[in-house]
Amino acid sequence: MDKTDIRTAIISCAFAAVFPTSINSQNPGPLQTESPQMYFERTTREEWMEHATAAVLAVTAAGDTVACSESMKMLLPASTMKAITTGAALHSLGEDYRFETRLGYSGRISGGTLYGDLYIIGGGDPVLGSRNHIAEPVERTFGKWKVMLAEAGISRIDGRIIGDDRFFDRVAEADSWQWNDIGTYYGAGTSGLSFNENMQNINVTPGDAPGKPLKISIGYPALPWMEYRFQCTTGKAGTGNSLYMFTSPFAPTGEMRGTFAIDRKTKTEQVANKFPAYTCAWHFMKYLAGCGISCSKGAADLGTVFGIPENERIPEDSIRVIGSTFSPELAEIVSETNHESNNVYAETLFRTLGKEYCGKGCQDSAFVAVTGILEELGLDTGQGLNIADGSGLSRQNSISPGFMCGFLKAMMDSPSFGTYAESLPQPGSTGTLLYIMRKYPSDVKSRILMKSGSMTGVRCYCGYIIPTEGCRDDTIVFSIMVNNYFGTQARLQEFLDRMIYLLAMAGRQ
Repeated sequence: MDKTDIRTAIISCAFAAVFPTSINSQNPGPLQTESPQMYFERTTREEWMEHATAAVLAVTAAGDTVACSESMKMLLPASTMKAITTGAALHSLGEDYRFETRLGYSGRISGGTLYGDLYIIGGGDPVLGSRNHIAEPVERTFGKWKVMLAEAGISRIDGRIIGDDRFFDRVAEADSWQWNDIGTYYGAGTSGLSFNENMQNINVTPGDAPGKPLKISIGYPALPWMEYRFQCTTGKAGTGNSLYMFTSPFAPTGEMRGTFAIDRKTKTEQVANKFPAYTCAWHFMKYLAGCGISCSKGAADLGTVFGIPENERIPEDSIRVIGSTFSPELAEIVSETNHESNNVYAETLFRTLGKEYCGKGCQDSAFVAVTGILEELGLDTGQGLNIADGSGLSRQNSISPGFMCGFLKAMMDSPSFGTYAESLPQPGSTGTLLYIMRKYPSDVKSRILMKSGSMTGVRCYCGYIIPTEGCRDDTIVFSIMVNNYFGTQARLQEFLDRMIYLLAMAGRQ
């Protein structure tokens, strides 16, 4: 079933034409021996789940309850928080919204020389310089910027190339993120001028024996100003990967700690780059040098390490803009955010809402903006919701299944609902749901659109189940949340897979 069918089905009031009942009867899968309510209650009382906290709500769009247990209990949502962030962004900004990156200069141009500074003025584009399939190759973007220079009459720069990231504030991470997360690719945080999703590749290979140093090589993008210390060693067979990079925006240094098992193959570790604006400026400078365009004073940014002096900074509105490039449409970015659970993209959307609605791209403004959007959708944000970030990485986020289902129902009335529904992956598809519900029939999985969320001790799912026949009001919205579970992950996943399957079977008609 392709996306056009999904959009038609979930928006239309005539499901039967798209999902005939005969499809499921051909491959019924595991027998439905009990209701989802009974299965949830029975399983969560078993000894292996006794120390965990579990909650569920599944209701039809018309309001009929399919399963309910502890539905107003507030729990960690992990990455299901992205379902709210992306929905709020689509609803308020529109699916065709694009991030703009501008090129401008200060000073004067004479005889082909810019006597002043060239500015790369970030507009929050999270895919700039990325190797993601939705991004324009960085060489093509740099080529467009070079054409802008030529059209402005600039063939030499007697000054600096400055990465201007003031679209957002310069606190890349939420205060409540854990220290061992912020050096990883998923804890890289945002920037007003991102580059390669604010991360760097480091290739690691185990040494010859446990306890020996790892074999390390630095990958893309080049960050020659960084001083890395590798306090990491080869681990015993079967011990897996416990590598973490610790880094900071206050110094161009980083330290990798942990072990990498001897029986593992070479792996590319993606770690946080805390200087994305400088990285963008430096790489563009190197690109121009290769084209014969020199820059006398090198690259700079507005930060604390490579920043230009305060008395040399000029207001953004004093920069003469010579051209712009744009990100892919928001619909593409949201789809990638939800399919790959991309934290940088989610946090960028979160802060963009703060920028657009409150005029400032910081965490506090983002919270105010998202809260206001949720209230516009008719939700009571005083119950069942505590927002700490946009991605779900913070352990101070707290959401109840009741609030999540209320949000999912409200989104069904948004003009952007078709795009939003399409952005949610299906079990067995690419991305974070690739290995979910593997033993269940494809015709059942094709009716499920959902977002996953996981971190240590946490596993959550939320989304929509499309009925095989009936009307729009028969669509099931659901949220399943498990916190404080530290047992066998395969057993927990089997329970959750089965629970979602039973909900889907309850939504057959």
